[in-house]
Amino acid sequence: MNIISKPSKENIKSYLPIGITLIFLSLLDVFVNAFFNYNLLGFFPSQISYFLPLVFGFIGLYLIRIEFSGIRSLDILNKNINSNNFNAFLTLLTLFILIKSIPPLLNWFILDANFVGNTKEDCTGDGACWVFIKVWFNRFMYGLYPDAEQWRINTAFLILFTIVGVSFFVSAKLKKYFILFLIFIYPFLGIELISGGGFGLKYVETAAWGGLSLTFIISAFAILFCFPIGVFLALGRRSTLPAIRYISIGFIELWRGVPLITVLFMSAVMFPMFLPDGTFIDKLIRVLIAITLFEAAYMAEVVRGGLQALPKGQYEAAKSLGMGYWRMNVLIILPQALKLVIPGIANTLLALVKDTPLIFVVGLMELAGMIGLAKTNPKWLGMAMEGYVFAGLVFWIICYAMSRYSQNLEKKLSTER
Repeated sequence: MNIISKPSKENIKSYLPIGITLIFLSLLDVFVNAFFNYNLLGFFPSQISYFLPLVFGFIGLYLIRIEFSGIRSLDILNKNINSNNFNAFLTLLTLFILIKSIPPLLNWFILDANFVGNTKEDCTGDGACWVFIKVWFNRFMYGLYPDAEQWRINTAFLILFTIVGVSFFVSAKLKKYFILFLIFIYPFLGIELISGGGFGLKYVETAAWGGLSLTFIISAFAILFCFPIGVFLALGRRSTLPAIRYISIGFIELWRGVPLITVLFMSAVMFPMFLPDGTFIDKLIRVLIAITLFEAAYMAEVVRGGLQALPKGQYEAAKSLGMGYWRMNVLIILPQALKLVIPGIANTLLALVKDTPLIFVVGLMELAGMIGLAKTNPKWLGMAMEGYVFAGLVFWIICYAMSRYSQNLEKKLSTER
């Protein structure tokens, strides 16, 4: 009777070894089949041996599903991936797909890939041609920016990363000066350094800017300005003054109701038609303003959600202390509201970074745009896969780093510790 009874702490010594053995056997069979093309259970009929690993694994997970076993690692496993039969089935299916996918991916990425050479003809294997990335790497990073002047881009970003890095280690009193410098001084300093035309620097038109550096430029400037604008729009939408409230509502709904690609097209093509004769605004500046205002509308709604989540008592307590509108919001309301919506803010900023490839439609070549240009080169036709995989990895690294930082910030500011 014990053999068919439900797994429990009483029969753990009997069920646990059998369950682990069956799980190991099922995973081993899939692994050997995927990597060495050999079926350990091949002595069974093919229709049966195909499903046996799933059956063995499923039975094994059932046998080790013991509540409060007293074994910490087993309890964690059961809680997260083996809490019921459906979850056990999904776990096995996911593991089998991952194991089956590793060999072809490994072959394409590394084993059969080509890393050495300078032309497409050097790519003789069946895997990826990373020679394409190596040859075009400089253009993917800097676009058509002159090689001799690329140190200016490196210097601008080195200053930015240094200031941001140092700001993490200074006191709160000094940190506000770093923030003010980043918002009001650095943008003009960085643009002047990269574009040139002054201080003896050669002028480089924005049409030559491109690659990953342009992705960072657009993302950094849009992030710097869309957040404060979004906060003011959120406060304006909740204002008791009708004029301010309706202007804020109109602005937010207008920009949220139009696709970004349309906004970019309007800023690059239509907007110059409405400017007075002789007035010129650089295309990149127009695109930066368009993306910033577009993302600010989304940021405003995220911040408004945080403001509405606060209990009314917070407002009343601040007013009872004699605080005015701005002091109340800056010292009491906004710190709490922003802490509540850190995931939403991070999500909006991640979307902003991933939306930057859309500037390709107005003739600006950021990373994805440069890859699109490189793949159409007659000498490198057919290299689109390698280019877009490279771009995907770069964007994933950027977004993952931002996501991890937001999670750490959320944990640091949590009051439920």
